[in-house]
Amino acid sequence: MTESRRTDAEFKSDALSYLPEVARFARSLAKSDADAADLVQDTFLMAYRRWHQFERGTECRAWLFTICRNRFYRVHERAQRLVVTDDPVLESLAAAQLHRSAQESGLSDAFERREVREAVQRAMAALPEVFREVAVLVDLHDQTYETAARILQIPVGTVRSRLFRARRLLQSSLLAYAADVGLRVNDPTASPRGERS
Repeated sequence: MTESRRTDAEFKSDALSYLPEVARFARSLAKSDADAADLVQDTFLMAYRRWHQFERGTECRAWLFTICRNRFYRVHERAQRLVVTDDPVLESLAAAQLHRSAQESGLSDAFERREVREAVQRAMAALPEVFREVAVLVDLHDQTYETAARILQIPVGTVRSRLFRARRLLQSSLLAYAADVGLRVNDPTASPRGERS
């Protein structure tokens, strides 16, 4: 087998197997199917061109996510990024207050309700980009904090801070949605606005 064919076979078996996951990640960045499709194509084209730089034994999915993210920012010329400066103590107090409020109003298990799924997707899409990309990597794609930090090229502490903030923003948005549609925790058979199914 020639070197070129070996490279093609390795790329196909190692990199292309992550196509669906990279496509989901690209959609979370681009927010439009057309832009996401272009981003996926660019990601795999660049990955193929740089396949000789991929270090065997490292995680290919993380390498592809890194290329995807870097390509996204390069194409969209987003050099300036929001820096999270929120006080972690204040964030913790706000999260605890929000949780206590949810329990008192009977909404503590609202996120397990099937009808909330679309609201979760909308809330995730509405997050500021720096928070959304961390939440997508860690919570949706099961990346470790360390891997997310490498992909995003930020310190692990920043990943933790942004993820905490993202989760609090999601929690706040989803609890507001649950209250608006009348979800109740104590009656698992109740449907939105108190109607029975």
